[in-house]
Amino acid sequence: MTDEDEAAFDEFLAARSTTLLRTAILVCGATRHDAEDLVQHALEKVYRHWARIRHDNPEAYARKVVVNAAINRSRRRRVLKEIISARPPDTPADSPDLDLRDTLVAELRRLPPRMRAVLVLRYWEDQTEAATAALLGCSIGTVKSQAARGLARIREHMEEGAMR
Repeated sequence: MTDEDEAAFDEFLAARSTTLLRTAILVCGATRHDAEDLVQHALEKVYRHWARIRHDNPEAYARKVVVNAAINRSRRRRVLKEIISARPPDTPADSPDLDLRDTLVAELRRLPPRMRAVLVLRYWEDQTEAATAALLGCSIGTVKSQAARGLARIREHMEEGAMR
């Protein structure tokens, strides 16, 4: 790798690693440690292919690696552990409603991995349906149906909790 490529990769790493970590925590629904492992894996792949992907969209490539690794990990571990203390990385002090965010994150963890990935990419990361479909390697219709089902499940669980 050339010095110019090294400098560009260092700049990318400094600018996007926190965002990738946040995505990993939300998508994999695991501890911060597991999410950091996913991000490290993604950054290794980005580094290996930097010369090729540098001028395209390295963040999208890294995000896709994180999402695919999280889905593959959950496929291997059919039994998901209940996550008690995982929180997204530091948030600004002016975040509007931290309790609501924590509730939503807890509800996301209850969803199957692929459905969780759709909701995180589509709504938390603000990706379009087409971009989400491309990242997950599925159709736009699948993104729409998974998003609708996921939101319905979250609403249902939150309504059940409000009735108690």
